[in-house]
Amino acid sequence: MENSVVMQAERIAGDFLLEQVKTSYQIIGKGITNQVCVVETESRKVVVRMNDKDSFPSFIKEKWCIEQAAAVGIPGPEVLSVGMVDETAYMIQTFIHGDNGVDSKVPKSDVWRQLGEYAKLIHSIQVKGYGENLIDPEHGEFQSPSHAGSDGSWQGYVQYNINSLTEHDRLIELGVITQMESRRVRTLFENLKKKTFRFGLNHGDISLKNTIVNQANQVILLDWGNAEVSVVPHSTVAQLMHYQILGLEEGPSIEEFNVLMDGYGISEKDLSETRHLLLLRAFDTLRWAIDQSPDLIDSYAAFAKQVVDMIMVSRD
Repeated sequence: MENSVVMQAERIAGDFLLEQVKTSYQIIGKGITNQVCVVETESRKVVVRMNDKDSFPSFIKEKWCIEQAAAVGIPGPEVLSVGMVDETAYMIQTFIHGDNGVDSKVPKSDVWRQLGEYAKLIHSIQVKGYGENLIDPEHGEFQSPSHAGSDGSWQGYVQYNINSLTEHDRLIELGVITQMESRRVRTLFENLKKKTFRFGLNHGDISLKNTIVNQANQVILLDWGNAEVSVVPHSTVAQLMHYQILGLEEGPSIEEFNVLMDGYGISEKDLSETRHLLLLRAFDTLRWAIDQSPDLIDSYAAFAKQVVDMIMVSRD
């Protein structure tokens, strides 16, 4: 299987570069969702990322995000080409020399501080709309797909999660919340709906695994597949809290989290609603799993319960 992936990457890169391929190999691990290969010719070394045809819009979005990020001073790979071959969507990027952020010898706190500075720059990029689908690259407009119970807007997203807090809620049956906690959560979500938030671009997966640290100790940001327009800076901070709670290697320690916040220039008191947004997202993804992906219910329910417990203890 791996061999056929590499052969396809060689074909895609060879056709684009119009050069004979010298060496190639597949990159495995680091939480990669795409098939990723490195292909080298006499004069070029590129990364070929491939996925099924449904990923084509996501690759277009990534290209747009990488270019916008570069324009505000965030280093990343150059996207050379995005296209389709048969049923395979692909993106060809320049190869970045250096160590993955998880493996780099540079102090992790230095990388996290840099990521805090990058997050602030990302949030300054001009965008419109709300959601994870880039529907108009020329105007930077994003959209969230609508589904039963939500029209795809931010208000619709919050309202759907309010409406789902019923007496017969599956989340009560799963032990995520009690009836009493459900009423309290409803109040928290109602308050979120009333708040006026700023919306901006989020990378969606700021983590050590999505960085390369080069020889000049410059942090290069990769993988914009989860990028979305949402509440800023809260959504980015909530994503990092998520990793922290799960204890993921690529997420920040408490000290590193504080360094990132310092790099961004925000304090925790500026972000009083962040935990409530984290709860909203935890509930929403759990409800998605209940409807679409039953094998994920247990792990998503366990995480949602952790967030509920954290909020109920803090008495926000």
